[in-house]
Amino acid sequence: MSRIAATFARLKAEHRLALIAYLTVGYPRADVTPSLVEAAAQSGADTIELGIPFSDPLADGRTIQAASQLALKGGMTVKRALEAAAAARKKTNVPLLFMTYLNPILAFGLEGFCRAASAAGVDGLIVPDLPPTESAELRRAADASQVDLVFFVAPTSSEAGIEAACRAATGFVYCIAVTGVTGARAHLDEAVLPLIASVRRHTTLPVVVGFGISRPEHLAALEGKADGVIVASALLDAIGKAPDDPATQVSRFLRELRPLPAR
Repeated sequence: MSRIAATFARLKAEHRLALIAYLTVGYPRADVTPSLVEAAAQSGADTIELGIPFSDPLADGRTIQAASQLALKGGMTVKRALEAAAAARKKTNVPLLFMTYLNPILAFGLEGFCRAASAAGVDGLIVPDLPPTESAELRRAADASQVDLVFFVAPTSSEAGIEAACRAATGFVYCIAVTGVTGARAHLDEAVLPLIASVRRHTTLPVVVGFGISRPEHLAALEGKADGVIVASALLDAIGKAPDDPATQVSRFLRELRPLPAR
């Protein structure tokens, strides 16, 4: 069983929502990602999503775009992101996923990228601009390296589109909570609950909600309905408030978002 599957199985048995923390690799500094992964894992993150910076991140809002640009200016590359993931893996056993766009993977080479990601200890891959209907080649490469491939569905997705994403996905299905790009929001879109129900009709994989998750009440609203949530822009915003001490910011934000249970 993969780390991702094992984590969701454990959390399901514990009746807990998975908390997935998104970090841009190389933000706010090139050398800091492994320590931020460790801080997130120690502060309640059940899984970590590592965004590989890209110059044209179409699905990302202002916060992630700014973090990506800063990381790129700091010299972050796909190769260095792989090295950062390998260093992070030494600090934690929680599942790690890469989020990146198709062009960097193609430039690296599909099979080579998947092999390198697996060797670095990465468990899954999220590619926002890859439609399920065009994913066969990457899916073969990912399967060969035992890397899960996650696909998106949105409130605007057709039933056929949802079915295609569910059929192509491994690991989990990523439900976009809002229409548009990433970014922290005050309220969740009411369409997310019917979307979760639609996904459940087509797959037994865990259903994870992202885009706009930023408050404890968002987690409360999805408890018992989704299997996990991804917090991204709000966490990067917190890091940006004190870039000289990002690990403390990560810990503080995640503990306030979902306090750790008393021991």
